[in-house]
Parts: sequence; C-alpha cells; structure tokens
Amino acid sequence: MTMTTMTTTYNKNSVAHEYWFGFVLAGLLYVVAGMTFEQLAVYFKMDHASTAKGGFAKIRIKARSAEMKALREKALLLGSADLLTSDHWNKGEMFEKLITERFTGEQWVKDSVPFWIGPDAVINGKNVQIKLNGAELTNERTLARYFPA
Repeated sequence: MTMTTMTTTYNKNSVAHEYWFGFVLAGLLYVVAGMTFEQLAVYFKMDHASTAKGGFAKIRIKARSAEMKALREKALLLGSADLLTSDHWNKGEMFEKLITERFTGEQWVKDSVPFWIGPDAVINGKNVQIKLNGAELTNERTLARYFPA
C-alpha cells in the first residue's frame, strides 16, 4: 500500500478527527491540542516492521527537532518528560493516561479499542486521538485486514 492509500483509509474510517499530539523537547513534555488530520499528516513518515515481524509498511508520526521547536509556540507545556516514566506502561500509554486524566477528569483505563471503533478519549465533547511523537498511526496489515480494497 502507498502512504496515500494508507492515510486516506485511516482518515476515512477513524471515529476521531481531532488529535492531541505530544512531544518531548529539551527534557520537557508538550502537547498541541485540537490538531486536524491534515495538520498532523505533515509529520507522517513511512516505516516498515522488521522482517521477523512481517516487514509490512507502517506510518509513524515523527516530528523532527526543528518541527518540534516550531510547534512549541502553540503547545501547552505539561511538565518534565519524567511524566512519561512508568514501570507498568510505555511512554505512549503514559501520555494517553496523562492527557485523559488531566483534561477529562476521568480515570484512564488501558484498552485496545481500534481507531474505527472508538476514540482514545472524549475531550470537550469531541472524539480525540492522543499520539506521542514516534507513535505508529496505523499499518498496512491492519488496514488490509479490516478495510480490504
């Protein structure tokens, strides 16, 4: 699949069309709230799983240092990057937990709800996907399985 096909399929089938994008810059954790898919797409990079894991194409959200410096102007500072440290969850899960609890007041519960079934959170009445820099947006295997051409 091409990157265009993958991103179009993802966006067409996603239940959330608002994105909260987090990144770490100089040891500090930031979030840009309310991004559109098109705004987030600027940071998409095509990547591939290892051959041991199937070698399929995947799309990552990967802003470069200069891009993060520019984003910082419209980002909310959340605190130290240490907020992402946990013995139980990875950084992406910790970021989702932090955003969910801070901006909804609800306790975060880890789930595996796919993007076409439900959002990561509902913030201010909007379905939101919460993504940390470096996160996988989607992959070819998932899209081919659930949304065959």
